[in-house]
Amino acid sequence: MNVSLTPDLVKFVRAKLKSGMYNSASEVIREGLRLLAEQELLRQERLSARRQEISRGLASAKAGKLVDGDQTITGLIHELSKRRKKKS
Repeated sequence: MNVSLTPDLVKFVRAKLKSGMYNSASEVIREGLRLLAEQELLRQERLSARRQEISRGLASAKAGKLVDGDQTITGLIHELSKRRKKKS
């Protein structure tokens, strides 16, 4: 497989090689692809978790377990205000 890199990426790979962290350009590219795969897995896990939260919320709403929006916003603003005061 041949891969074309932009001049900036070539400089980046060369800098990594020069640093001694990697022994070859292939190692640098493999590490980048491993990190990309890891990032994609984390993204999918977060998406799955959000979908589960939405499903739970919809199920609660269908069961009549609703929360008043105005009360919730007021409570969140109050909590945020308390946290800001603690930091000061």
